[in-house]
Amino acid sequence: MKADLGVVLTGATGGIGAAIARALAPRSRAMLLVGRDADRLAALAGELARQCPALELRTVPADLNSSDGRAAVVAAAETLPGGANLLVNNAGVGELSWFSDQSDAAIERIVHTNLLAPMLLVRALLPLLLRPVHARIVNVGSILGDIGHPGSVAYCASKFALRGFTEALRRELAGGTLKVQYLAPRATRTPLNSPAQVALNAELGVASDEPAVVAQALLDLLDGRRSERHIGWPERLFVRINRMLPSLVDSSLLRQLPVIRRHAQKGVRK
Repeated sequence: MKADLGVVLTGATGGIGAAIARALAPRSRAMLLVGRDADRLAALAGELARQCPALELRTVPADLNSSDGRAAVVAAAETLPGGANLLVNNAGVGELSWFSDQSDAAIERIVHTNLLAPMLLVRALLPLLLRPVHARIVNVGSILGDIGHPGSVAYCASKFALRGFTEALRRELAGGTLKVQYLAPRATRTPLNSPAQVALNAELGVASDEPAVVAQALLDLLDGRRSERHIGWPERLFVRINRMLPSLVDSSLLRQLPVIRRHAQKGVRK
């Protein structure tokens, strides 16, 4: 895409979100940074202003799980000079825990944040995003939106559904000016990971990326023609195997189950 982006980026102050903001800034004329922490948003905006002095920046401290928070984002997006032509739904939460131990509140928080909030924000922003000649929505999911994994049941459910939402909306809007894409990172080194998750990844030898790797993959997705991009090898292979021969993945994860259970039962938040 040309350097004329009007970006709305959610989850901007997280590790992946900040990396995406830095990667998109040189391509953008305007950027709306959305997150819950006003101070961290201001610090990131200041950094981007130094990086790209001509970039028009807006920040909105908002809880996207609330209608007021989403309304504030829509109102601010309307003020972007030249309008918005890229929405990156990056905000997300997770929790390593055994499903039977997980609280109702934790399950609701994960599903609302990872699925319902981006769906409702997309619907609210559709009139704005349909105005430009070309526009994009990128929903940031996860490899665990393709591979159901013990210890991450609610998280997997939310990301599977986000991928389905992306696919269905892309087909509903086919032939129009608004393109809908899906980016699926593998494990990434961010503060989102609890100590239990970090320990589990280390014991299982799970490869983890820096946030800048995810940001570069998003740029590649924008520059290419593919509707989905899955990050990492052999993770992309596992996605294909899970779709064609899920019993092989069942067997592999069964062998790891005692290790996963041990860490998940340490990581649960009541």
